[in-house]
Amino acid sequence: MALNNTYEARLVQQETAVGAGLQILLLALLGTAIGMGPAGWLTGLAFAIATWAVLSRALHRTRPRSFGPANRVTLGRATLVGAVTALVADSFESSPPVTLFVGLTAVALILDGVDGKVARATGTSTPLGARFDMEVDAFLILVLSVYMSMSLGPWVLLIGAMRYGFVAAARAWTWLNAPLPPSTARKTVAALQGVLLLLAASGLLPYAATFAVVAVALAALVWSFGRDVLWLWRTHRAERAVVTEMLELVAEPVPAS
Repeated sequence: MALNNTYEARLVQQETAVGAGLQILLLALLGTAIGMGPAGWLTGLAFAIATWAVLSRALHRTRPRSFGPANRVTLGRATLVGAVTALVADSFESSPPVTLFVGLTAVALILDGVDGKVARATGTSTPLGARFDMEVDAFLILVLSVYMSMSLGPWVLLIGAMRYGFVAAARAWTWLNAPLPPSTARKTVAALQGVLLLLAASGLLPYAATFAVVAVALAALVWSFGRDVLWLWRTHRAERAVVTEMLELVAEPVPAS
């Protein structure tokens, strides 16, 4: 039995290695097609290595019996995000082909709706898979924010940085780690970030319209995060009030008979 578990673990690790290999192959194809510079190459390779290392560590810690079809879709999407990241890094030296940039990003966004459906259809939903999916989403939004900030200004970086800022704040204020209730509005706003940033990056709109589209994306995200933080604070305050009341009742002296 132990040998069988070891064999399965090796298969899982092999799949992550294949993902890193595909990432490097895609970078080689991009480099050949557009003559990508050192910044793009180094950034793309760093992304591939970091993804492989972080995912391998998470798999070693959780020890799933198999990698799962949904995680394969997410890994494929991460490969596309790595390519987009390399193009954005290269854009500091020369603008990437818009069609290629938009095409890779669009496929990555479309696949975002596929991995969850695959997980539910195959009964392979796991906390690791959900976290992997979320991290790939967040990083793609960050990369698109960096790209748009070059033409619109550093304020666009708030879109990509907001989620990471929330995670950092949760280390100081642990009440931010409490689970949130399901929300269609939250999911809609999250999905719109990629769509609106891609529309802005496509170059199809005039500058004023591009500015407005990105501003709407930021406003919607601020509203969504603000609403969730307010809900978490109110819940935390209500729970603290209940605990305080219970402690006061326990500490209240019993009247002598």
